[in-house]
Amino acid sequence: MLTNNLTNLDPALIKAVIFDLDGVIVDTAHYHFLAWKRLANELGIDLTKEDNEKLKGVSRMHSLEIILGLGDGKLALTSYEKEKLANKKNAWFVDYVERMSPDEIFPGVKDLLHELRERGIKIGLASSSKNAMTVLQLLHIHHQFDVVVDGTMVVNSKPDPEIFLLAASKLGVTPADCVVFEDAEAGVEAAVAAGMKCVGVGSAEQLQKADFIIAQTGDFKLETLAALAN
Repeated sequence: MLTNNLTNLDPALIKAVIFDLDGVIVDTAHYHFLAWKRLANELGIDLTKEDNEKLKGVSRMHSLEIILGLGDGKLALTSYEKEKLANKKNAWFVDYVERMSPDEIFPGVKDLLHELRERGIKIGLASSSKNAMTVLQLLHIHHQFDVVVDGTMVVNSKPDPEIFLLAASKLGVTPADCVVFEDAEAGVEAAVAAGMKCVGVGSAEQLQKADFIIAQTGDFKLETLAALAN
């Protein structure tokens, strides 16, 4: 794992940076939790914040399966019923996020996006959320991304590397030339499986497979990209 004591390095060795959305750029994870907890309560299931950690970085239907697994096993639902529940949760989530404002972007993120663009580094977003573009538009930063890949564009959710490989392909770069910013264990595993370097945002204990770890996205120094390329 790298240290933060890296200076005077040329970040141009990295051609693209791919960001996750929830927990990396903005805390939409909180709104996901509110919507999932509301649905779980309707089903007679208690969804705790600890349980919610298992939902980070995975698809909507996979999240629903995890929540159903927390119950007493008496719920036998058809695929159609599960789809209806997932859609209900999503409607609540969209209602929550439509109240978002640019003030909710994590500190330092806009500056980092600007610095990357100034250096000619391509910028992508790869989020399992099917509402990623809606969130970016509400935050007024959608124009900062060269490519946005969301949950509607892939079959396999993280930790499968599909979403990151698709983002790299759309950006026109090889996986080895990409750095991913992720806050979820499943996302870090997906980045590593894609052959990309990964910056973990959050707990070192939880994200130990990342190449470099920071407490929050705004803490990242651009010079560190060069060391990640080696």
